Amino acid sequence: MISRNTIDQIFQAARVEEVIGDFVNLKKSGSNYKGLSPFSQEKTPSFMVSPAKQIWKDFSSGKGGSVVSFLMEHEQFTYPEALRWLAKRYSIEIEEDRERSDEQIAEARERENQFTLTEFANKWFQQQLWETEEGKSIGYSYFKERGFTKATMQTFQLGYSPKTWDAFTQYALEKGYTFEALQNVGLSVGNLEKPVDRFRERVIFPIHSFSGRTLGFGARILGDNKKTAKYLNSPENEIYHKSKILYGVFQAKQAILKQDECFLVEGYTDVISLHQSGIENVVASSGTALTPEQIRLVKRLTNNLTLVYDGDVAGIKASFRGIDLILEQELNVRVVILPQGEDPDSFARKHKEEEIQHYFKEQAVDFIRFKVSILQGEAGDDPARNSEMIHSVIDSIALIPNLIQRELYVREASSILNISEELLFRQLAVKLIEREKETRKQEQRQTASPLYIAPRTEEKVQVNPFAIIEEDMIQLMIRYGDTEIEMPMPDASNDFYKSTVIEEIITQLQEDEIHFSTPHYREMFIEIQKSFENELDTGEYLLRHANEDMSRLASGLIFEKYRLSNWKKQGIVVPDTKSNLGKRVQEMVLNYKRNVLLQMISIEQAKVNKNVNSDADNTKILQEIIRLTQIKKSLDNILNRAI
Repeated sequence: MISRNTIDQIFQAARVEEVIGDFVNLKKSGSNYKGLSPFSQEKTPSFMVSPAKQIWKDFSSGKGGSVVSFLMEHEQFTYPEALRWLAKRYSIEIEEDRERSDEQIAEARERENQFTLTEFANKWFQQQLWETEEGKSIGYSYFKERGFTKATMQTFQLGYSPKTWDAFTQYALEKGYTFEALQNVGLSVGNLEKPVDRFRERVIFPIHSFSGRTLGFGARILGDNKKTAKYLNSPENEIYHKSKILYGVFQAKQAILKQDECFLVEGYTDVISLHQSGIENVVASSGTALTPEQIRLVKRLTNNLTLVYDGDVAGIKASFRGIDLILEQELNVRVVILPQGEDPDSFARKHKEEEIQHYFKEQAVDFIRFKVSILQGEAGDDPARNSEMIHSVIDSIALIPNLIQRELYVREASSILNISEELLFRQLAVKLIEREKETRKQEQRQTASPLYIAPRTEEKVQVNPFAIIEEDMIQLMIRYGDTEIEMPMPDASNDFYKSTVIEEIITQLQEDEIHFSTPHYREMFIEIQKSFENELDTGEYLLRHANEDMSRLASGLIFEKYRLSNWKKQGIVVPDTKSNLGKRVQEMVLNYKRNVLLQMISIEQAKVNKNVNSDADNTKILQEIIRLTQIKKSLDNILNRAI
């Protein structure tokens, strides 16, 4: 975990207008900057950046926040990934949190050292490709024969490892890396006396993380040595887990977000050729069976996944399990089968972007039609095998969590299979009951364990009449929390006492044990209390919060809508929220308490209306209603005086 001190350094050094300016064309607009939204298609700029407040707001999509939240939205980084990216950009050394154990800190440093080493190797392999005679004549020539342009090679950071047995190992040792470290990331094998480069005499395909860090390498041999594997990957280690990554996701993520669709292929060259042909929203599973981790990686970017296969029937049938996993993750899955004898690499090299797009659009089918088309050919007229096919389709539909999607797929299956919907729904019900029983068994096994902790149930979301006032109070605390205000004494005198906006709101609500009713505002109020208790700047604290939704919400409440400036130019006076701030806080808190009282009165009246209470109980309830009504009247009197 990155230390708080480092996080503060990053936020102090990073300039929101500089960072966003790397991704968006910004133009000066008064004290702010304006540009076209990077998150939606628009002709009139509505994307605003405030250097003074160090925040941004996209009015077309509603997104906004700090410099970190922008990277999380635009580059799909996690909170730590965004911080590390900024630390690198501004040359800030990352300090790990000292609250962690020495062992945890050592593990984190080891991981970071491995990233440093793989990045070092990546640059060396590229240097060999571009700057040495051997790399140019062998590696570059191979990539050129595959049809890859110089720009494409640079985009995917392709490289070359020379024939010499230990060229890279010796270079790394000279630069201070240990042989043990080289072994741990799989760059060197053998021993220190006789080291060997794992990827010698191969072209190199670096494998990047979601944020662009080098995790490991894939390498293809160029000779005809049948005793050596054609492709060789880095071994599993602390930073490289083949089942958790997708090749090309770093290069594809912006296109996936923009197109709201991801194409999944099998190999490195499939991705590169399609990308070069204009189909940039493509990634590869790199020959592994599709895993839940890889699917969740796609889901960070889109809910629409299209699998692209060549005509190999055995490979296609093996994909059924992967399709079921995709359905479980609630993604919309479609399948494209390429013409016989073609794979994505060869198909991309033979066709233009428009032709590929047209073929994918015309040939893509949903998983039911795909599955039936494959299984029907094998089943023929055999009733038993046709029955198995139907059960297989229903098994897949049962995995879909969304009820509406399940029903639509049942109707489609009925049409394709020429079987009544009623029969398919009955079979689906049987399958769902079986799954429910299995789930209960698993829960019983869990609850039998003394370590089992029951999950919290989600509270029901209801229409909330308090949300507007809660938002106003949050906004005042964020914008003017430390501003000193004068508040009238609670007695009838004309005396005043001094307080601050944030102290007054928190104290007033705590005195009456009132809690916000809107979940996200309640969470934000708790965080504001923390910032107040620790004497932190509330706005900065929320903008820097690891919770992306909280950071976005805070930025929206801080950022004055830029359209207000146009009103002033037209001579229209816009009231300043800061004017009469004490009066505004008083009215807001009293109105909130009044709404709480109205709700309490309504609850008590409902008890009387049920006619199930004894006379004594009804008397107590009516007395409580009278008491609450009197309090409400006193609040009304104060509010009238305040107005």
